[in-house]
Amino acid sequence: MSDDELLRRLQEQEQRLIFTRFDNTDAWRLGCRLVDLATRRALPVAVDIRRGTQQLFHAALPGSSADNDAWIARKVRVVHRFAESSYLVGRRLAAKGATLDAAYGVDPARFAAHGGAFPVRVRDVGVVGVVTVSGLPQADDHALVVEAVEAHLAGG
Repeated sequence: MSDDELLRRLQEQEQRLIFTRFDNTDAWRLGCRLVDLATRRALPVAVDIRRGTQQLFHAALPGSSADNDAWIARKVRVVHRFAESSYLVGRRLAAKGATLDAAYGVDPARFAAHGGAFPVRVRDVGVVGVVTVSGLPQADDHALVVEAVEAHLAGG
């Protein structure tokens, strides 16, 4: 897939995957769905869901480590700063031959434009939270989050 095709697909996901509401129960159900998907596939990931700055859900599955938690924090900061998925921000920068660094007013030790953090966007409100997975290659982290969000929004 070309860079342009990937960017279009990532933008489409963000336009399509919009919540009508997002509360603690939604975070719990979405987090449990992610843990279930990852457990059935034996994926060594950490899962994190936040609304604003409050962590509503966190799970560290076998094979994950504290390093995954550090990556989660860095990816979450990207979503908070840019109101887009960490993967979209990173792929857009890569397409320009750029990286997320001091030129963008951020410290790369605190921000990671790598896939896995996806904005929780509520219709008519905007971004209210972040769903994050860390432990897989960045495209796979992103895909797992998108799969779970799609299923959650479909009510399945």
